[in-house]
Amino acid sequence: MEELTQLDELLGCRTEGDRREVSPCTLVIFGASGDLTSRKLIPALYHLFCGGQLPEPFRIVGVARREKTDESWRAELKDDLARYARSKGIDETVWGRFERLISYCRGDLTDSNAYEGLKARLQGFGDQRLEKNLLFYLAISPSQFAETVKRLHAHGMVRKDAQDDHWQRVVIEKPFGHDLASARELNRQITDYLHEKQVFRIDHYLGKETVQNILVFRFSNAIFEGSWNRDSIDHVQITVSEQLGVGSRGGYYEEAGALRDMVQNHLLQVLALVGMEPPVSLDAEAIRDEKVKLLQSMRSISGEEVAKQVVRGQYFGGELGGELRPAYRSEPKVSPVSNVETFVAMKILIDNWRWSGVPFYLRTGKNLPLSASEVRVQFRPVPNVLFAAKASSGMDANSVTLRLQPNAGICLGFNGKVPGSTTRLDPVLMDFRYEEEFGAYTPEAYERLLLEAVAGDSTLFIRRDEVETAWAFVDRIRSAWQGKALSNREFYAAGTWGPEAADALLGGGAPGWLNPEA
Repeated sequence: MEELTQLDELLGCRTEGDRREVSPCTLVIFGASGDLTSRKLIPALYHLFCGGQLPEPFRIVGVARREKTDESWRAELKDDLARYARSKGIDETVWGRFERLISYCRGDLTDSNAYEGLKARLQGFGDQRLEKNLLFYLAISPSQFAETVKRLHAHGMVRKDAQDDHWQRVVIEKPFGHDLASARELNRQITDYLHEKQVFRIDHYLGKETVQNILVFRFSNAIFEGSWNRDSIDHVQITVSEQLGVGSRGGYYEEAGALRDMVQNHLLQVLALVGMEPPVSLDAEAIRDEKVKLLQSMRSISGEEVAKQVVRGQYFGGELGGELRPAYRSEPKVSPVSNVETFVAMKILIDNWRWSGVPFYLRTGKNLPLSASEVRVQFRPVPNVLFAAKASSGMDANSVTLRLQPNAGICLGFNGKVPGSTTRLDPVLMDFRYEEEFGAYTPEAYERLLLEAVAGDSTLFIRRDEVETAWAFVDRIRSAWQGKALSNREFYAAGTWGPEAADALLGGGAPGWLNPEA
């Protein structure tokens, strides 16, 4: 038993010494009374506090228009924490210490008095570090991003010039713009008052442990990285499916659609991690450089090519899990003649040395049979000269599936001989699951992202040129759709895997779309 323990120590890469350095600071949450704060931010901060990962001292200040006291806001947050925390129950002793870090500052972000009140609250902490080391989280309407940063600068709470002892950073939620022009303008407005290194554009997908593990899987395992190229890989499928319809978000979805809501950020970020070249180091800018290069290598899809390489869809009424689902056009705040897409599938070609000729198929949609995110890497088949006749159902090409959610793990598909006196082959799976290997504990995405923002590490956040490159790509597709009504082939029943037109992207032959399994 002792020998096995020693072997574990040798094989396990211990990284406790690589823990993030965090300095005392104040986190200011604009939009403190919103859903994001109660469902994600406060639970994430509570769990970081439980784990001793927040700096000491540390303060949380919520800013919103509603009339509340420190005590009433704390009570609301505690009730919400009981519902949304990943831990079962609240440790009353820990909560008693945690809530003392929390205070509320009422104010309208369009009113200068709100900023003066916030500034006075920060000065009242009596610690220069809590007054000057500031992380502002903009959990507010995108239309308020630029003006809020401008006013923070005007009131002396963010500075662009170098500071030896103190820092200020701003975390900005998506959507970051609604097209290339608006994203560029927002970037320009914000960087009038902040350096790019002070801006943390958040995509919660990058905070998921399984998404981060894509780089570890690729670049720490020579057996895979050596074949991660056009010589060995036939194609790649990336699927992010959602069981829910748009529900109460109909008004937002009418403006966004699946292309803006999912492809421009989540799917293209996963594509960049799957396809990027090895960075020269684990430095944030080295990693982000390679992601941008990959995105810039995507072959443009525009004009007539859009009809050949991109499929949009919209769900109509159907049944999912025994529940009747309404059509998108019947959802609240949705136009009865809407042509907004709730499903997108596309074929992307990467014009670089590694991926030349290898198609990447991306797919996302609402009211699909299963909520899942996975990457399927399909290798080229071997020549059918030895075992083809012996395979019971046709010899499968090898594959690697990276399951991001649910049942996060990695699955390797290969062929094996069926025991017996004959040479008969069947496809088999080698299945690794995070929960079985590492236990049930997995930090929420916002825990990691908040901690990285406090530490000033921008690796998991999106850089300005990443945002603009992604918008430039999807804008050309949106332009080709402008004014065109959905055809009958582009509708799909709720509870199915999308419109029939999506099957044609892969040529209609084997293996076709490989649907995630529960």
